[in-house]
Amino acid sequence: MKEQGFGVSGFTLKCIAMACMLVDHTGAVLFPQYIQLRMIGRLSFPIYCFLLVEGAVHTKNIRRYEIRLLAFALLSELPFDLAFYTRPDFRHQNVFFTLFLGLLVVGQYQKQREKLNSGLTFVVAVACMAAAELLNTDYGAAGIIFILLFYALYERTVLKQAAFVGMNFLLYGFSVQIYAGFAALPMLLYNGKRGPSMKYFFYLFYPLHLLGIYFLCKIMY
Repeated sequence: MKEQGFGVSGFTLKCIAMACMLVDHTGAVLFPQYIQLRMIGRLSFPIYCFLLVEGAVHTKNIRRYEIRLLAFALLSELPFDLAFYTRPDFRHQNVFFTLFLGLLVVGQYQKQREKLNSGLTFVVAVACMAAAELLNTDYGAAGIIFILLFYALYERTVLKQAAFVGMNFLLYGFSVQIYAGFAALPMLLYNGKRGPSMKYFFYLFYPLHLLGIYFLCKIMY
């Protein structure tokens, strides 16, 4: 993507996604009666998918990126379980697993450009979607579809966001998830610039904020 002098950086998008995620999880655990908090939270995941693809396109070592996501998926699972189920409960896996599986598929598509077997790429994509459903990761196969959509239409800025909004509606209809479509607005403002990195801060925020919500829940209830 050609960098422009206006708009928002990747760092700003991460801050928006992080803030919306915090609002969402706080609402889900502490204030479930306020659906407005969940509506705000719907913006978070699409932005993370968008940024995942940006990272995959620009990283010098996608395997290291995959390992990092898997490591934080494992690190975050207990905090995720405690926040949402108050105990270890591995029937539902955290969103890092979805992002990890999506990145595996993107990595395979990148290999396809090196003239590897395209049939294998299709198998990997189906296998990762099936794994997301079997593991019951956040957003499941739909999350991987969003990641693939952002990757397939990487150079088509407006079409990419229009397709995302349409796909979101096809997959979720008029449920609360429809509000995820509003994430297209900040993504359209992306200027192609990375901004300050603070990479591990954003990674660590996920398990740490879940632990914070868990302890707050213990205090309040």
